[in-house]
Amino acid sequence: MSDIDRYLQAATRDNTRRSYRAAIEHFEVTWGGFLPATADSVARYLVEHAGVLSINTLKLRLSALAQWHNSQGFADPTKAPVVRKVFKGIRALHPAQEKQAEPLQLQDLQRVVDWLEQEAQTARQEQDRPTLKAYRDRALILLGFWRGFRSDELCRLQIEHVQAHAGKGITLYLPRSKSDRENLGQTYQAPALLKLCPVQGYVDWITEAALVRGAVFRSIDRWGNLSEEGLHANSIIPLLRQALQRAGIAAAGYTSHSLRRGFATWAHQSGWDLKSLMTYVGWKDMKSAMRYVEVNPFQGMARIMDKPDQT
Repeated sequence: MSDIDRYLQAATRDNTRRSYRAAIEHFEVTWGGFLPATADSVARYLVEHAGVLSINTLKLRLSALAQWHNSQGFADPTKAPVVRKVFKGIRALHPAQEKQAEPLQLQDLQRVVDWLEQEAQTARQEQDRPTLKAYRDRALILLGFWRGFRSDELCRLQIEHVQAHAGKGITLYLPRSKSDRENLGQTYQAPALLKLCPVQGYVDWITEAALVRGAVFRSIDRWGNLSEEGLHANSIIPLLRQALQRAGIAAAGYTSHSLRRGFATWAHQSGWDLKSLMTYVGWKDMKSAMRYVEVNPFQGMARIMDKPDQT
């Protein structure tokens, strides 16, 4: 790989690159399209998959096609009027409510953390069961919730970039993230809490696993052996669901975004203004923030209904 190719590759996030590669393969191999594509072929591709694929999936496919043509020096067929009109028509005729992850509520966070602490204590007493998974899962869930981290951000945390002081706070540095478009690196902080503390969760996990460098969160086999490699972002959803299920919580509607949405919902209900929430979590626009905040539509009505009748 040449230096130019290496830097071009680094400009795109790994998840995005994989998604784009799969989208191009679907257009070219599965559907039988040709590259470079014409506007008419892209329009036909959209029509044949309208109502079958979600609007967001079709948008991703168009983005992948646009990126491929631009990177190869060809005219972008997705910008053609016929493609834009077809896509607009699909959105009109196949409206679909966007599916969002269930936010992890504070009481359920308490419930799963209590269960994981009980698991660790039981395993330690029996001495024949590994304790690492309970410590790891507790630290990951607490840190993911209170910092509103995405799954890939949790997986890319490195011990060398974390400074944690029990009873005080934690500072975490990420060289790159989705919200850091310029790849300047971002520093995040979280305070120590009396309950559900992400700092203590992190310290307990690092101490129990005897980790001094490398990835913070790693896979653990059934015998309790710890991997040298960091967790893959796709493993966060099953990890979270399994922990919730063990705690007796129906977990089907939860994804890695549930931690981020859970914190945003808690912060909103606790009186955080939207600007402060956006700054803390790293959202750049209000639309992105509002997608994550779970708002009770009857909250204002409840206040009115509680007032005595003054007529």
